[in-house]
Amino acid sequence: MSSTPSRSIILIVDDEPDLREVVAELLEMEDYTVLQAANGQVALEVLAANEQPCLVLLDLMMPVMDGHEFLHRLREDARYRELPVLMLTAHFSAKAPPGTVGLLRKPVDIAELLAMVARHCPAAA
Repeated sequence: MSSTPSRSIILIVDDEPDLREVVAELLEMEDYTVLQAANGQVALEVLAANEQPCLVLLDLMMPVMDGHEFLHRLREDARYRELPVLMLTAHFSAKAPPGTVGLLRKPVDIAELLAMVARHCPAAA
């Protein structure tokens, strides 16, 4: 597995399958490759088994391993210390945790999401 980020792979980590599917379809229509995980533990396994993504879209509240714990474990691993993570949450009062590139509130504004993704992941050629 390569530790060099792929310019077009995005990992979505969210326990809501419908949200993952909608966001994945949207990103795939923009020529991104999308990996999905239902919680932080599965996301760590997906990262270990695939090319490094250019960005992780991470929900805060999930069973098994929440977004905060996933982010903590991610930053402990030298391979992923610089991997951009964009938090997604339905919590109105949440702020972007240290170590993330920002926070988007659910329901996610599509134009805002695509703009944030494009900053970190140039579309596939």
